[in-house]
Amino acid sequence: GKKVMIVGCDPKADSTRLILHSKAQTSVIQLAAEKGSVEDLELDEVLVEGQWGIKCVESGGPEPGVGCAGRGVITSIS
Repeated sequence: GKKVMIVGCDPKADSTRLILHSKAQTSVIQLAAEKGSVEDLELDEVLVEGQWGIKCVESGGPEPGVGCAGRGVITSIS
């Protein structure tokens, strides 16, 4: 069957930390900024497998109060 995936959209990128045994995961937005664009990212750079086989992605987002965190989710799904 079915599999579980969590997409964190907190600007602090800490939504998946518990599932990843307290390890911080770099957000898609941060990686895209470093590489130039989302298209330059590889799946294994943004998707990490945590406890119980749960797939984890941190979309990230703008600093709190500076915009919509939904932008990070849309970027990650693209």
